[in-house]
Amino acid sequence: MATASVAFKSREDHRKQIELEEARKAGLAPAELDEDGKEINPHIPQYMSSAPWYLNSEKPSLKHQRNWKSDPNYTKSWYDRGAKIYQAEIYRKGACQNCGAMTHTAKACMDRPRQIGAKYTNKNIAPDEKIESFELDYDGKRDRWNGYDPSTYHRVVDIYEAKEDARKKYLKEQQIKKLEEKNNNQEGDDAATSDGDEEDDDDLRVDEAKVDESRQMDFAKVEKRVRTTGGGSTGTVRNLRIREDTAKYLLNLDINSAHYDPKTRSMREDPLPDADPNDKFYSGDNQYRDSGQAAEFKQMNMHSSAAFDKGQDMHMQAAPSQAELLYKNFKVAKDKLKTQTKDTIMEKYGNASTEDEIPMELLLGQSERQVEYDRAGRIIKGQEVILPKSKYEEDVLANNHTSVWGSWWKDHQWGYRCCQQTIRNSYCTGSAGIEAAEASLDLLKANIARKEACEESPKKVEEKRMAAWGTDVPEDLELNEEALANALKKEDERKREEKDERKRKYNVKYTNDVTPEEMEAYQMKRVRHEDPVKDSL
Repeated sequence: MATASVAFKSREDHRKQIELEEARKAGLAPAELDEDGKEINPHIPQYMSSAPWYLNSEKPSLKHQRNWKSDPNYTKSWYDRGAKIYQAEIYRKGACQNCGAMTHTAKACMDRPRQIGAKYTNKNIAPDEKIESFELDYDGKRDRWNGYDPSTYHRVVDIYEAKEDARKKYLKEQQIKKLEEKNNNQEGDDAATSDGDEEDDDDLRVDEAKVDESRQMDFAKVEKRVRTTGGGSTGTVRNLRIREDTAKYLLNLDINSAHYDPKTRSMREDPLPDADPNDKFYSGDNQYRDSGQAAEFKQMNMHSSAAFDKGQDMHMQAAPSQAELLYKNFKVAKDKLKTQTKDTIMEKYGNASTEDEIPMELLLGQSERQVEYDRAGRIIKGQEVILPKSKYEEDVLANNHTSVWGSWWKDHQWGYRCCQQTIRNSYCTGSAGIEAAEASLDLLKANIARKEACEESPKKVEEKRMAAWGTDVPEDLELNEEALANALKKEDERKREEKDERKRKYNVKYTNDVTPEEMEAYQMKRVRHEDPVKDSL
């Protein structure tokens, strides 16, 4: 069935169209003609040029029926940054209270917050910004360089060029300064004549250093072309050696001489071992391995492997900078420990090389003292016996004492012999102190003897009893035993009433008259909380 070529307004129109098409198939209705006047074959499906009746027929609805690749509303322009449109002189109603611009509010203001806003001062009104609104297409929204001005990149280039120029200028000044200092440090006329050629070379270096680098002639450079269609890109490669030098494998053409490896270009042994060392400029690769910084590098490798075996996290190949720093710290600590050990030994035993010269009398053993010996070699006369000293301080006298502590003993106490004091670190009083101590001791003995002579039998201390009101009990006080017994019974009844509130009477009579028997009964029945054994009673 052919598709509809027109849009239908309702279902009735659609039904009529279907009936018309069926009538055309049966030959009962004239055939439908196209725009060119040709008859349309109902058995060939026709493409839809308009929307069906149930869609909006005013515009095409399918994607392939409209030009979707280009939208006139999209633009590739960008915001005009920093553009201003109007500069007001006074504050306007509805403008920003901070700066006075009409294009934003105080909440969105990007200016510095003023202490008093432009609304109240009417001064320094900010101009209105240019507000733009445009729609970007799919690519424009995702373009990271949209709105970028390529002409601004020259600022970045200028910064890097200025840094590089300053660095080159500083290096040049340092080089000139070092060479000039070296030339000024030449001393002596003889040294000047012998080092005349070196001074000329240094002057020449100073002159070359002062010349601009762009004007220097680099005779030691070789131009090569590598890795391009025309032979490679031009790169500057410095000439490592003079081409007139004889190759190492041509120094000794003997078959049994040092082996030369053409792959690595190495010759470890000396090709001319019997030649004069002063005339040789090459003595084999092993010479370079054992000289210069190669030996230090080997020591650093050994230190790194030893430290790694002991559990330290360092590896020469994985972190060479860390390994070198740790090796330097190790050498500094080792030198410091060695110096400290040396100083300790010198401080303990002394340093004979730095001491003053020994007098000739001691060196030759000559003196005016006469010493007599017996046949066995023992000293008879002329030299005192030297007592060996210990490590402790001896013969140290303090606080005006003329003898040391422990030089006197009395009554199981040590003391000073000079003043006979038994107090350590006391001040010495001499003979006057001894006399005063003896007089004091005599007086003490006399007092003790007088006290013993005058001593009498001690008086019997009578126990004082307390009366009812807290005063001493008078001697003539007598308690009635019957009244005391009745008072004890009353005190027991009172305590029972305090324990059981139900036995307490309503009509209670109080009196301030307390008899001695009642006070005695109260004291006897009272609970003493300070008594430690009250719970066991």
